Amino acid sequence: MCDQTFVAITFGPCDNCAKTKPLMNIYLNNEVINYCSLCVELMACQGLEKGETVAKLKKETEALKVKLEVERNKLHDTELHKLAEKVEAVGQLNIRARRVLKGHANKVLCMDWCTDKRRLVSSSQDGKLIVWDAFTTNKEHAVSMPSTWVMACAYSPSGCAVAAGGLDNKCSVYPLSLDKNENLAAKRKPVAMHTNYVSHCTFTNSDLQVLTSSGDGTCALWDVESAQLLQSFHSHTADVLSLDMGPSETSNTFVSGGCDKKAKLWDMRSGQNVQSFETHESDVNCVKFYPNGDAFATASDDATCRFFDLRADREVAVFSKDSVMFGASSVDFSLSGRLLFAGYNDYTINIWDVLKAERVSILFGHDNRVSTVRVSPDGSAFCSASWDNTLRVWA
Repeated sequence: MCDQTFVAITFGPCDNCAKTKPLMNIYLNNEVINYCSLCVELMACQGLEKGETVAKLKKETEALKVKLEVERNKLHDTELHKLAEKVEAVGQLNIRARRVLKGHANKVLCMDWCTDKRRLVSSSQDGKLIVWDAFTTNKEHAVSMPSTWVMACAYSPSGCAVAAGGLDNKCSVYPLSLDKNENLAAKRKPVAMHTNYVSHCTFTNSDLQVLTSSGDGTCALWDVESAQLLQSFHSHTADVLSLDMGPSETSNTFVSGGCDKKAKLWDMRSGQNVQSFETHESDVNCVKFYPNGDAFATASDDATCRFFDLRADREVAVFSKDSVMFGASSVDFSLSGRLLFAGYNDYTINIWDVLKAERVSILFGHDNRVSTVRVSPDGSAFCSASWDNTLRVWA
């Protein structure tokens, strides 16, 4: 998303040629090195056989991509909405805002539910991290962060901690307690350190590890206790804006999306990018797994949401209308997977029928861009965060 993209240029001595130039932060064997663009190009050319050039190899790579797409299309015999023609349509939805959470002094950028289905955490451009009781709308904790633009926040699986990060390039974990007057900022534990802003964070299947994405083009897995980097993930060629862990408790995969218009599936054990999808025409702002883990949805600045099946290795549905002209910022599925909730930059929330790829409802209420949409763990409600400084709970 262009409004949340920041470019950090580092000047200093190149680790290879020692000349003071603009540096590129790259990773080799999980170690950060700072090379100038010339040294990066020279390093890429090392090991080339006689007559080979980087340009020639790039051309060969593009040709192989075309061949793969041809083979993939041979297996594509039907569309999802055609298979679902005989499926009964979704009935009329009576969804409206039941709670409005007010307390932030600036744009709310992210939110996440606790597993207790009642509490949620939100982060904002005002530099505050707030833990809410969604039933009463009371604030249980408020934490001042080291910088403004707190772009990422997440609840731990146990509900005993929250993580947050943003323009300080760090992701920190805050243990929670029953004492609402406790100074949580004093218990802050920095866990992750990137070379650019932290765009998204989530705990894995336990409180012991945190997964982050960053404007430096990487995702990374961190150990909370030791704050050590366990695995880094490199394949995106621009800012990574979002990620989502597989829904299974034993899942070792996650999906990411970024400013390179790509969505990628990763194996956390090997650090490898195992599948890549490139059908969007602009930044991929959000990615979200389907409840069974066999597919995922994306939201993009190209004003579409898309549905990708991992088994078919392709896009199977596009959620768009001619009247929807603004970018989609966030998506999430209903508990059954039949509905897709999508927040847009035109202040609305569209609800799509996943099987038929049709819009079944549109919700109004926010006075500015909807930044995040998240369904509660029990599926009974969903919460939206917005640049109008509020969060709304819908049911």
